[in-house]
Amino acid sequence: MEMKVSVLGSGSSGNSIYLSYRGTSILIDAGMSGREINRRLQKCDSTIEELDAVFITHEHNDHITGAGVLSRRCDIPIFANKLTWEALDGEIGSIKPDNKKLISGSLSMGPFFLSSFSISHDARDPIGYVVRTEGGSVGIGTDMGYVNSEVKHQLKDLDFLIIESNHDYEMLMQGSYPPHLKRRIKSKQGHLSNDAAAEILPDLMEKKLPRILLAHLSRDNNMPDLAYITIKNRLEAAGLKVGSDLDIEFTYHDRPTKLFCV
Repeated sequence: MEMKVSVLGSGSSGNSIYLSYRGTSILIDAGMSGREINRRLQKCDSTIEELDAVFITHEHNDHITGAGVLSRRCDIPIFANKLTWEALDGEIGSIKPDNKKLISGSLSMGPFFLSSFSISHDARDPIGYVVRTEGGSVGIGTDMGYVNSEVKHQLKDLDFLIIESNHDYEMLMQGSYPPHLKRRIKSKQGHLSNDAAAEILPDLMEKKLPRILLAHLSRDNNMPDLAYITIKNRLEAAGLKVGSDLDIEFTYHDRPTKLFCV
């Protein structure tokens, strides 16, 4: 049996990733309404009633909107680190004390082993995740202003990689966003550009070539074709044949990806 993965949504309108393996199902983030998450899960042949836990990366609304609702309605735990829980105070409504769980480093849940690691973003203590089963591994690195050596270490040689490719630098700088927002996006506490994602990807592939899923693409400051060609050119310059050695696909704002098997 293989782990099943679908990115239910990725971007400023809401982020959530579904993973299922051997009867256990989890979400990484729940940044849409409970109703919308359920609607998208149904496209993956699942429902919110089948969820066992929600893991939060950070406290921004596009990552937490449905978390409290899911916990109350389905009596499931929410996992976050200490500083994120402090930032969440009053943001997701009341949940049972037993469903308020702390993650620090790594933990096991059923057949899943999850490792969390620090990332650079304008939140209290944002984290990424690596999710492993006995058969495969998934790395989640989004909402990052830059990638340091520890993040590279965590995301290296995985089977499946969900990586941010948020904006094209020239589109951002020439676009209509106000100056303060442009500064935030391109800062070390903002989001990875196409060029930044392209630069780090070859370093993550020493022993394994993962399936790559480009995430959090801006609707205003990026285009899928532009992100794809930027990544493709850099990987092929490193001697990797896209489409032969490895696949590149996209996440969406308004719908889930297909259900991948890892």
